[in-house]
Amino acid sequence: MRVTITGVGAVLTALAVMGVAWAHGPTRQKVRESIEINAPPAKVWAVIGNFQDMSWLQPVSKTEGTKGNEIEATRRLTLADGATVDEELYKYDAEKMTYSYRITAVDVKVLPVTNYSSTLTVTPGADGKGSSLEWAGAFYRGFPNNDPPPELSDEAAVKAVSGLYRAGLEALKKKVESGS
Repeated sequence: MRVTITGVGAVLTALAVMGVAWAHGPTRQKVRESIEINAPPAKVWAVIGNFQDMSWLQPVSKTEGTKGNEIEATRRLTLADGATVDEELYKYDAEKMTYSYRITAVDVKVLPVTNYSSTLTVTPGADGKGSSLEWAGAFYRGFPNNDPPPELSDEAAVKAVSGLYRAGLEALKKKVESGS
C-alpha cells in the first residue's frame, strides 16, 4: 500500500475539522431588555448619559472613573457587597442618546460572564409619548471550556444579565418618573 503526503494531509485535515466540531466551546449569548418611561427622552438621557455616574443601578454603591464620556473612558463600579466591576467606554453619541461599553475586569462570582459588551439607548416612546430605554448586551458564559459548572453556564449568564437589566430598568423608571 502506498501512502502519499497529500493523502496523509487530507486525513489529518479531516481529523482536525472533526476535532474542532467535537470540541465546540461556548457561543455568544445576547440579552435585550427595554422599558417604557413616562418622561421625555432628554430627561432619561440626563440620568443615564454620564458614563461616570451609574448611581441609578441598584447594586452600585460608588462609581469612580476617568476621561468622562470620551472614548476609552474607564469606570470602576463598587457594589454594595464590596465587589468591583471595571468597564471601558468604546462608543458614545449624545445626539443619538446611546453609548456602548465593555467590562474589562469582573469576578465571575459577581457576574458569570466573560467578554461582555453592552449598549444603552434612549429613544422616543412607542406611543409618541415618553421614552423607551433599551439595554442590550452580548457576552460569553463565565466558564470558557466545555461542561461548565451550573453557576457558570450559558443559562446562568443569561439569567444574571437579564435579571440585572430588568431590575436596573425598573429602578431607573421609578427614579425618572418620581423625579428623585
